[in-house]
Amino acid sequence: MALRYRRRLRSRLIVSFALLGFALTATFALATLVLRERLEDQLIGAFLMQETAAFVQFKRENPQPDAQYQLSDNKIELYYRRPDSPNTPPEWRGLEDGVHDFVEPGPGGRDRHYKLAVRHDGDFVAYMRYSFQQEALGQRQLAIALVGAVLVFSFLSLVLGAWSSRRVMKPVTELARRIGELRVGGERKRLADRFADDEVGQLAAAFDDYAERLSEANRRDREFNADVSHELRTPLAVIRGAAELLLARPDLDDKTRIRLQRIERAAQQCTDLTVALLMLSRNERGTGHTDLRRLALQLAEANRAQLGGKPVAIVVEGAEDVFVDAPEAVLAVALGNLVGNACKYTQEGEVRIVLAADRVQVFDTGPGLSAEDAARLFERGYRGSGAGGTTGGGIGLSIVSRLCELYRWAVSVAPRPEGGAVATLVFREGAAA
Repeated sequence: MALRYRRRLRSRLIVSFALLGFALTATFALATLVLRERLEDQLIGAFLMQETAAFVQFKRENPQPDAQYQLSDNKIELYYRRPDSPNTPPEWRGLEDGVHDFVEPGPGGRDRHYKLAVRHDGDFVAYMRYSFQQEALGQRQLAIALVGAVLVFSFLSLVLGAWSSRRVMKPVTELARRIGELRVGGERKRLADRFADDEVGQLAAAFDDYAERLSEANRRDREFNADVSHELRTPLAVIRGAAELLLARPDLDDKTRIRLQRIERAAQQCTDLTVALLMLSRNERGTGHTDLRRLALQLAEANRAQLGGKPVAIVVEGAEDVFVDAPEAVLAVALGNLVGNACKYTQEGEVRIVLAADRVQVFDTGPGLSAEDAARLFERGYRGSGAGGTTGGGIGLSIVSRLCELYRWAVSVAPRPEGGAVATLVFREGAAA
């Protein structure tokens, strides 16, 4: 959840505002501290060097020990020493001309800051000590104040970012909400009319245009499926009726009867497939109460006629009274594809259809299949590595998968340890195959 929130556009805007506010105020605070320190060093250093030079000149003009130099600041202490004088503090010895920073322990454990200006003048060295304690304290107070300012302005940037992002994202969120409320086949109102003529309005207009083209394509697709389904049913019914009439004639020879039975079964398969595809195109479930065993026996008989002399036995076993709440046409297409595939890939042995209360399994003794084939077998157009010289476009199992999604069934094909494969179709909603 936290990762998802960080990826949201609004959260990125808020973080950007907060980081921008923090970066600007932190940069300003740091620049203020550095600039103040440099200016103080330059001004105080120049003042001390001038004062030291004036003191040296005064001592040259007034060498008397009792000559008093008038100091311009009570924070200044003056010392006039020879280079080798033992009264010179050790840390001062050997210093070059210029201003130096020093820190020494003070009362109460607090450090005392001071600046020392050094000027060599022949056989004398002038030291001017300037107490920097007040300025150092001011720097610390300024630093604390600037840190507080950075925190305050960062918080204000965060609040401003939250407020601004809400204002910016409100139309986008509203557009997403209205898009989410759209329903297939429902009344569609233009989205662009509800938004200003800005980037969001342009996005809404583009979506309206796309939705209109998509609706038109969907309408044409539905009309085509409905027209094909309606127009095919009549000739298929004519074919089946003619086949039934011809089969009723007592003078038919065996070859003609077998061919007419194949025509009748093919017409029935086309009718079932037409009904199933029409339901898929409409994304709606049909109603029915199908006797699974009777249908399995019919499919077994239909596939026996198409074995082409292969030594394959098709056996139906398992539960007797199993009924599935679905149209027989849909179940015939789903189970028929599984049985048909098993018969197609089995060159010898048997195809066994096992019925249970909530599922049907189709066992075969064919070449089996790999784990990759088992995972991709229901993809449209995928035929598997063991397809060999068999015919087909790899569409049948894709249709089975789509029907299972529509009716909330579960379907799978897996290899058997002893060879061959097993296809499982589970009818209970939510069950895993």
